Formats: sequence, structure tokens, C-alpha cells
Amino acid sequence: MTAQSSAQLLVQPFDAVSATNPYPVYARLRNEAPVHRIALPDGSPVWLVLRDADVRAGLADPRLSVNKAASGTGYKGFSLPPALDANLLNIDADDHLRLRRLVSKAFTARHIETLRRRVQAAVDQLLDSLPEQGEADLAADFAGRLPITVIGDLFAVPEPDRAPFARWASTMFGAGGSGQIAQAIDAIHVYLLDLIAARRSAPGEDLLSALIAARDDGDKLSENELVSMAFLILMAGSENVQHLITNGVLTLLCHPDQLAAMRGDLSLLPTAVEELLRYAHPNQMAIRRFPTEPVEFSGIAIPPGDTVMLCLASANRDPDRYPDPDQFDIRRKDTAHLALGQGMHYCLGAPLARLQIRTAIKTLVRRFPDLGLAVDVEQLRWRSSWRSHALRELPVTLAPSASRQGVKRPSQPSATIPTSSI
Repeated sequence: MTAQSSAQLLVQPFDAVSATNPYPVYARLRNEAPVHRIALPDGSPVWLVLRDADVRAGLADPRLSVNKAASGTGYKGFSLPPALDANLLNIDADDHLRLRRLVSKAFTARHIETLRRRVQAAVDQLLDSLPEQGEADLAADFAGRLPITVIGDLFAVPEPDRAPFARWASTMFGAGGSGQIAQAIDAIHVYLLDLIAARRSAPGEDLLSALIAARDDGDKLSENELVSMAFLILMAGSENVQHLITNGVLTLLCHPDQLAAMRGDLSLLPTAVEELLRYAHPNQMAIRRFPTEPVEFSGIAIPPGDTVMLCLASANRDPDRYPDPDQFDIRRKDTAHLALGQGMHYCLGAPLARLQIRTAIKTLVRRFPDLGLAVDVEQLRWRSSWRSHALRELPVTLAPSASRQGVKRPSQPSATIPTSSI
């Protein structure tokens, strides 16, 4: 496909069906062309890059800026107030590295290892609160509460404040309308300002106190950068992990042979988690980017200032990169993926996310050997968001029940849920 013909193509692939199961949509578009000129649900035109090689190249290309100021056509997509917007996802090069260094020590694999007992204790406590038998919503009762507990401990967020914060995060990332999203953002902003003020007056040994010290004593952070950094760590650290856990558990339940193999040999758990990240990560796209000069993907030219979306979900299912990409295989040899990004914008909290997912899944399948879906797989409800492939809830049975013997159990679909014709 030439750049000219691609530029004439404007499609709207993000519909209700793709919100339920987006992978057939990505496969169709990827087979048609490596790059498409599409319209987002709000009508904004963007370039959608779909193939693994191009997405990898785009993630590493310094000509693709994450700073909205590089948008020559005037980016009109999702935006935050300035006090929340000066975070790592919107800053390039030198400023990005400066901010990242301030918090990187808290997220090294070595430091995260010291948190293992705290994460295990949080998992155990949450599972203790589930009924020994009967049903539970694993999204609300477990996966949604674990990451805000862990990241809340790092920031010393008061216990009563954690549930409201998690609700605001959920609303902001696709569980509410535009008015509700604006209210949630405002509530988060006000809360963070109050939390920072309280911690300034009574500092502790937590990560937020360390960031405030860097701001006030060394002037290494602007005030907006301080608030934005706290916002990013709390939001990304809670929102993404909960959906990784729910998507991961559902995927394992939909592939009982893989679940049985992992139960029988927990040395497969690390590889299984990497395969879950590739196969079922909720984030569909990397943060939008803007070329600062003309760039090409597979021979298709994109002019400066246009909006580029690098489709991580499509790249992770690219058959040119992965044999049988729609097959979930916890013994897959090639465990590399793009679910957590690459290069400068590689996920800062990746070690902590992996620790939580591994601990959650290992403990859950040990504790509840008869774990199963409480509804037919087709009845599961997904968020209607093109950004995040995430469940609204995950109703499960924790022990055998005669009343649930009629529920249809998934055998082994090629995707997380049965694929629909697009």
C-alpha cells in the first residue's frame, strides 16, 4: 500500500464488538496494511501502526515525541490539567531521564524483592476475606484491591482513602462518561494536593515523602512535576495491575490444560506470566506520539505533527513475530513482548507489577483448586473502551457447587473469549 492510498483510508475500527474482543479487528487491519489512517471514537484522525517490527521501531525512535507540544495539527485527544500532565508519559529525553532517576531506585528488581513479604501478606489478607465456598467477584474483591494496597503502602496512603482513589481511577480509565471522568480527575487532583500538603507537614519514610524532599530541598522537581509523578505512580500502579490479574485469571480458566500444567509445575509460573502479558495485557496502545520530522513505517510516510498510535496488542499477536500468536502457551520459548513498552518509556513499575501478578496467581490457584467461572464466558462484561481491554467484573466460584453444574465451561478458545465475526 502506498502512502497516498493509506492517507485516503479513514476507518473506524473501535466498535462494541472490538471492545469485547479486539484481536480479530487488529488481525484484519494488519493483514490489509501495516499502517492505517483511522478515526478514533471522538473522530480524531490518527495513524495506527500494527506490525511488531514497526511498533518496536516506533517505541525506540527519538523522532516520535510524547510531548503534545509536538502536535503541529493541535492534539485534541485526552488531556489532563497541567498539575497532572507533567509526568513521564508526556515528557521526552532529558527531562524524562531526570524525573525517572528520582524514583527508579524504588522500582529496581533488587528493591522490589524486599517487598515480596508485604505483597504476599496483602494477597493472603484479601483472599482470607473471600468466602471459602460460593461465589465472588474477583475483580472487585481481589484484583481491584491488591495493587492499591501495595502502591498505597509505598506512598503511605491512609487506608480509608484507598477505595475512593481506586474508584476515581476506574472511572477515569473508562468506567464512566465524560462528565464523570472530569469529576474523577478533579477529585484525584484535589486529593493529591491535600496528601502532599499533609506529608510536607509530617514527612515519613515513604516514596511520596522522598519525592517531596527532592522537590523542596534539591529543587529537582517543579511543583507540577511532583504532583504529576505522584499521580502517575498511583494511577498506573493500581489500574493496570488489577486488569492484568483479572485478564490473566480468565485466560487461565479458559485454557484448563495450561492451568493444570502450571499448577503441577510452579516453575512454569514466570514464563506463564510473560505469556499472559503478551496475550492478555489490557493496554491496547502505547501513549500517543507525534513525529518531529517525517517518518516512515513499512514505506508509509507520516508527516510531522500528526498523531501516531503504536498498537501494542496487535504487535503482540503478529504472526511474523510469534508462531501461532493467538495460541496461549505457557511454555512458549520466545517470551519477549511489548506489553510493558520498550526503551526510554519502558514501564517503570514492571518489577513490582510482575511480583504482584505472580504472587496473586500462584496463591489464588493454590488456595482455590476448584476455581471456576460463575457465568458462561459469553456473559462476561467488558469495558467499552478502545484503550483498555478490561473486564468490568470477574464472577467466579471458589468451590464446587451443585447449583453451578449447568454453567458452560470454556474449553480452549484461541482468544481470551470466543472470537466474533467482524
